[in-house]
Amino acid sequence: MKRFFALSCLLLFSLSVTASADPIIIKFSHVVAAATPKGKAAEFFAKRAAELTKNKVKVEVYPNSALYKDKEELEALQLGSVQMLAPSLAKFGPLGVKEFEVFDFPFIFDDATDLHKITQGPIGASLLAKLDAKGIVGLSFWDNGFKSFSANTPIKTPADLKGKKMRIQSSKVLEEEMRSVGAMPQVMAFSEVYQALSTGVVDGTENPISNLYTQKMHEVQKYLTLTNHGYLGYAVIVNKKFWEGLPADVRGQLEQAMKESTVYANKIAQEENDTSLEEVKKSGKTVVYVPTKEERMAFKKAMAPVHTKMADRVGADLLKSIYKETGFDPSKL
Repeated sequence: MKRFFALSCLLLFSLSVTASADPIIIKFSHVVAAATPKGKAAEFFAKRAAELTKNKVKVEVYPNSALYKDKEELEALQLGSVQMLAPSLAKFGPLGVKEFEVFDFPFIFDDATDLHKITQGPIGASLLAKLDAKGIVGLSFWDNGFKSFSANTPIKTPADLKGKKMRIQSSKVLEEEMRSVGAMPQVMAFSEVYQALSTGVVDGTENPISNLYTQKMHEVQKYLTLTNHGYLGYAVIVNKKFWEGLPADVRGQLEQAMKESTVYANKIAQEENDTSLEEVKKSGKTVVYVPTKEERMAFKKAMAPVHTKMADRVGADLLKSIYKETGFDPSKL
């Protein structure tokens, strides 16, 4: 009997050790290619999470909409079907946090320096905090890059977009942006854009160059104009219930992994876009046009009314606080 009891205790101990050794799984889903800045940063985070937690955490990265498409992933996160996402900032408007659409305002950031005053400062932190009420913890902002227009006809002036069916993300600000130049906005999931471009369902789109290249959109777009008219970035988010249920030490280690991953993500974003631009040029499939200072200003002036029309949607005070940080003033265009 004593021997049986000893064996039973040993078995239970073995089982408990095995159970405790099982890693915490974080499913990290995203919709872009693994070779993009976001894809590489997600893999970097997975690596650092494993190292810093000594393999207590295993981050499984699912790129290219392998698990969920644009419209599905936020609901999946809220339901706990996945633990982590890095959606583009336009995704939070339909979720009910319209303030995030401020990042969609045309020409609101002149460069990465202006941008990081917001994403790495108190304004960015206050925006992430607004996700708490949705059962989401906002961890960080990751860059992708500034967007340029592509189509199958040349784009040198705002008038060249008139009547064009242009794919956009689901964002009321982006809808107004396209209407400001006479284009017809077409909301569409990112995973569907290549097919839509190749079949003529839409005429063109706007993207950072790394997205355009890694999704092979340049193969079905004859012209690309480097307007850098808008920003596309991501908020790395996690299911609140899952996050708060983690042991405090593990959560701290993951926060450190995220800090390092953010530095990495923002560093490679520009590098990846520069490399992708060179690859697009080398392909010979797309004519790349660099607008003159005057031509770019024409786009700025054409899109300036978006700031006035959409101010109430994101909050006039939020807009003013960003203008104060960046020095941008659409009324002076």
